[in-house]
Amino acid sequence: MKKEILISGFGGQGVLSMGKILAYAALMEGKEVSWMPAYGPEQRGGTANVTVIVSDTPISSPILSTYDSAIILNQPSLEKFESKIKPGGTLIYDGYGINTPPTRTDINIYRIDAMDAAAEMNLIKTFNMIVLGGLLKVHPIVSIESVLTALRKTLPKRHHKLIPQNEEAIKMGMGIIKEAK
Repeated sequence: MKKEILISGFGGQGVLSMGKILAYAALMEGKEVSWMPAYGPEQRGGTANVTVIVSDTPISSPILSTYDSAIILNQPSLEKFESKIKPGGTLIYDGYGINTPPTRTDINIYRIDAMDAAAEMNLIKTFNMIVLGGLLKVHPIVSIESVLTALRKTLPKRHHKLIPQNEEAIKMGMGIIKEAK
């Protein structure tokens, strides 16, 4: 098993954190992992993306030009990366940040209304965990238990009180992701 995943959106959406938590969870499960972030100088509002590779065998290079799966959280990222998903691959997008939906017909497209769900929960900070839950529903690369352990290891202790809400967010994401028609 080898999954090459791109996560892209605006800074502040938890893009890099989502990738880091996914990579850490895979590492704890004994998988080979590569995590490569890319972002502009802005801390919030600039573009950010991360490439995560999870494999059962050694990874030869973290640099990719195409991806098995992409999580796209804003329109500029969709315009930049939709064409870089391998035929037969997966595109997951949040409906809140996309004005013009994906158009490819040779990939599997899923919509997750994570921003709306996070707003309804009054926990905008769980947005990225809702999206991660959607990915794990479509591609169960790692277990929820490993993700929660990764959260405990990567979150500062002062934020550990939010782990139950993050677990709820992951499960919510698994429930609300829908295949786009």
